[in-house]
Amino acid sequence: MRHTNRAATAPWIRTRLRTAPGAATALAVLVLVTAFLAAAFPRAVDAYETKGLRHDIRTADASRSVLEVSRPQPGLELPQAQRDAEVRSPELTRVGAGLLKTLPAPLRADTASVAYGVRTTKPALADEPWLPRPDAVPPRLSYVAQSGLKEHATLASGAWPVTPREVTSDSREVQGAVTEETAAELKVKVGATVELLTAAQEPITVTITGIVAPRDPHGSYWSADPLLRTPSLVPDPEAPFPVYYWTGTVLLAEDAGPALLSTAAEPVLFWRIPPDPAGLTGPDGARLTSVIASLESGPGLLKVRETAGDTAVFATGLGHVVEANARMRDAISPVIAVAALGIGSVAAVVLLMTGALIAARRRSELALMRSRGGSLRGIGGRLLAETAVTVLPASALGLLLAVLAVGDGRWWPGALAAAGVGLLVCVALPLRTTLQHIRPTLHGAREDTVSARPSRWRTVAELTLLVLAVGAVTALRRRGTSDSGTDLLVGAAPVLVALIAALVLVRLYPLPLRLAMRPMARLRGAIGFLSLARAGRSSAGGALPLLALLLALATAAFGGSVIAGIGDARDDAALASIGADARVSGVGERTTLPDELVRTVRDLDGVRGVAPLRIEHSVALPETAAGDGGADGDGAAADTGTGTDTGTSTGSGSVEDVGAAAVVGVDPARYAELARATGLPAFPAARLKATGPSAPLPEGTESGPGRVLPALASPSVAARLGKEPQALDTLSGNFEVRVVGTVPRVASLATTNFLIVNSAALEQRAPTTLLLTGAPDPGKLHAAVEGSGKEYAAHLRSEERARYVNTPMQAGAERIYLAAVAAGAGYALLAVLLSLLQTAPERKTLLARLRTMGLTTGQGRRLLAFEATPQALLAAGGGLFTGWATIALLSPGVDLVPLALAGVAGSDASPVPLRTDLWSLGLPAAGVVALAAAVAGVQAWWASRRGSITELRAGDSR
Repeated sequence: MRHTNRAATAPWIRTRLRTAPGAATALAVLVLVTAFLAAAFPRAVDAYETKGLRHDIRTADASRSVLEVSRPQPGLELPQAQRDAEVRSPELTRVGAGLLKTLPAPLRADTASVAYGVRTTKPALADEPWLPRPDAVPPRLSYVAQSGLKEHATLASGAWPVTPREVTSDSREVQGAVTEETAAELKVKVGATVELLTAAQEPITVTITGIVAPRDPHGSYWSADPLLRTPSLVPDPEAPFPVYYWTGTVLLAEDAGPALLSTAAEPVLFWRIPPDPAGLTGPDGARLTSVIASLESGPGLLKVRETAGDTAVFATGLGHVVEANARMRDAISPVIAVAALGIGSVAAVVLLMTGALIAARRRSELALMRSRGGSLRGIGGRLLAETAVTVLPASALGLLLAVLAVGDGRWWPGALAAAGVGLLVCVALPLRTTLQHIRPTLHGAREDTVSARPSRWRTVAELTLLVLAVGAVTALRRRGTSDSGTDLLVGAAPVLVALIAALVLVRLYPLPLRLAMRPMARLRGAIGFLSLARAGRSSAGGALPLLALLLALATAAFGGSVIAGIGDARDDAALASIGADARVSGVGERTTLPDELVRTVRDLDGVRGVAPLRIEHSVALPETAAGDGGADGDGAAADTGTGTDTGTSTGSGSVEDVGAAAVVGVDPARYAELARATGLPAFPAARLKATGPSAPLPEGTESGPGRVLPALASPSVAARLGKEPQALDTLSGNFEVRVVGTVPRVASLATTNFLIVNSAALEQRAPTTLLLTGAPDPGKLHAAVEGSGKEYAAHLRSEERARYVNTPMQAGAERIYLAAVAAGAGYALLAVLLSLLQTAPERKTLLARLRTMGLTTGQGRRLLAFEATPQALLAAGGGLFTGWATIALLSPGVDLVPLALAGVAGSDASPVPLRTDLWSLGLPAAGVVALAAAVAGVQAWWASRRGSITELRAGDSR
């Protein structure tokens, strides 16, 4: 039987985990949350970029996104049988299948919507007397023999067009169909016939056998060429004056293509391949652009011609769609990088603070091991092993949760981020702990912030960081984020600014404490003096906790300002588009509103004010007045606060190019009230008051000669008209105007060339637009307007505002910034908690000792609260200043248009700068102070429940 004299020893890791399960669990939870955020961020970016690319391709017009390969009709030198065979379905199907195989990755085809056939490119004149002629001009029709008609349409009436016998170039009778919209507009009925002339002027009779209804009218089959579905009334470019005629498409039987070869309508063979965006991802955008360029004029085109013929051409607008998506992505990425680097830096500092807390709690234990001969390598290895046991599974679990929470995205960026979090904790914690015990010590040195002197190395490091911060901010101010890709130095500018502020505040922190301790020392009570002395010597006021707080607060303020700027930009764009809270106008520009509709809208619940406007667009302006230096713009500017010297052309137009302007008749008092209610620039209503010969006329009365109306103009129009009266010929009457001032804009009017006059002075004053303030019920407003006729429409500011939140890329980036604000606030509060927990044992021991000297419970609570107040106020005040300074420094270089308004048709594309959001600045800072006070109060309450004997043990060195 074998015996051993070695004593049984328990495994180190199991012993440590059983000894301190709470600390291990807390570290694992922190690593789990941080790894989840780190892994979720790149996946979230990939997700919104992927959804944005798919959304842009899916919602683009099919005429832009479809891939079309076409080639001219077979050459006349070929035998007729061969020419006919090349345009029949079997050959077209073979070529189409070959083209699908030719498409390079990542380009994929929506095979269910692929269409091919023969179509005419030159519309043919249709002289049938039953066809409509709006301006006595006969319609012109196109003809197409396209595959898949039965799969993409339903038969509304009649029968499907077929080929009873084989159609050749010599055939003179074919069958066709039209859509319901074409039949309704062109008066086509089942059984009608249309003649199509051949090149030899022989008629081909096309019999309409059926009327079909598209299954998916907006799908690529029907929308790649909108005339397949819907006829159009177009102007005749050859007519000397504007005349219109109808144009539409007749759908021939699928195998009727050979009949078109004999016509002079220039038939071509085509294959339309709609892209399938379902398999695309955000990173595929660059490859997609390269592939499309190759297919248009590169090696890809050579492969297409090998399949479709040497004369085949490839055309698509998909490249422009992808490039627009890439421009938006490149504009958003730098702004997102600011949030990523900010939150990443905060998380790293908080993890380092956690390691510092653990190292402080185990200092005595490790000092004892070191004094008894323990090597740094052995101690570091044990610390690494016990840290890895909890950290690595937590990092893996965080990665798994990120993958489950954010489904779309590449896996390796998230895996690298989660691994980086685990590696940082596993390396930083043992390294920091072992470096403190290079030399065996019995007791650690006293950490006294007041008496500490910065070393030369620290000064050099601070100056280096200062130079980097100034360089990053200068680069961002000069270059901006809209015209450049992601730049780590520019993105790290808020982080560097917060870092410099933290280092400066730590250096300045002892000065107010020294000044405050002198008067406190003269007071009778000891609480104030003790709290300041403790605050100055506490390690909670070190650079690391303060850096974490400033980084978190600055990032939260930056993210909150981004969200606030996006909201403000969308609100301003909606107001600029509608002009007020709601607008009622005619569908046509010259449609006037009846008095009954005006009264009905004015009496609706929620309507506070109504401002009628009579708008007449494109009124011709007289020639530039020679010798005029401009209107009296200086006086206008003095009164309105927004006017400019009209002698100088500003705005979008100039004296040379302003040939027409919009004339707007307003009720000055009501419009001024509208301007005040909607936040528009102050409107000088008194300037439009007309007296004497220019006084208001009874409605319908013709004005006499020499009638001059005062007018407010845009700067460009005022510069053209000058100071003297100028005659205008309008539908509201003929009169002269004299510019008496300038205003920068008119509510609900997009043009910057306009004149504003008093509507009471016009011969015709019926309004064309009503601007409403208040909160009318949308349903009732729409019902009231629609009840007056289809020629009137109502638009609400809230409905216009809702248009700006539908783009997946914008919505995804906005959600990331919301998460950044929340994470920044959370890490700030966690930093406060960690800094207070690091000195919690010292405070509890201090209370126990002071209680033995007569300190009451209330005094103990005040002592801890006063001790925590300087650090909390320093962090809160520094966070407010750092956040405000970061936004003020970076706002000139940051344009939020891609996040707020990009991709919305008709939206205002003027720059959207950062705006400081007081709530994002104040709430996290207030939370820091409140949490510090709460933790101090809880510690005092908990210490009062425990006896002094527990804290004051024999041999305790604290």
